[in-house]
Amino acid sequence: MPKHNLRVLLVEDHPFQLAATQSLLNSYGFHALTPTLNAREALSALSSAPTPFDLMLCDQCLPDVLGLDLIETACRSGMIKQAILLSSLSSEELAALSALALERQLPLLGCLSKPLNGLALQSALGLDRYPHEACGGAEP
Repeated sequence: MPKHNLRVLLVEDHPFQLAATQSLLNSYGFHALTPTLNAREALSALSSAPTPFDLMLCDQCLPDVLGLDLIETACRSGMIKQAILLSSLSSEELAALSALALERQLPLLGCLSKPLNGLALQSALGLDRYPHEACGGAEP
């Protein structure tokens, strides 16, 4: 699998889900990962980063904020370039969140159901179409 140079911020309050997401991203060649368990940790990582994160994967139902609101804050502050929202909500609720993100003009690549499906993540990242070029990746 090619190595991708993207810097990715993970925001997930369930340690097992966080570890599983990290492992999945590692298997796709993403290694510059910053894991966080809540919005407070995420905002600290965002504010101390020398440059914006290329991607934020964020759970919608965090204990201290809604994921879409955290994505909006990070986006409006120039701390992230793109995001993917993760949730165990119904497909109808995920569609409503996608529409809300579009209305807010957020750079959301998708709203994905949890537990995270590898094929859905590959599709959201564009890895299914351009395996060596998507997301700033380099040829192997």
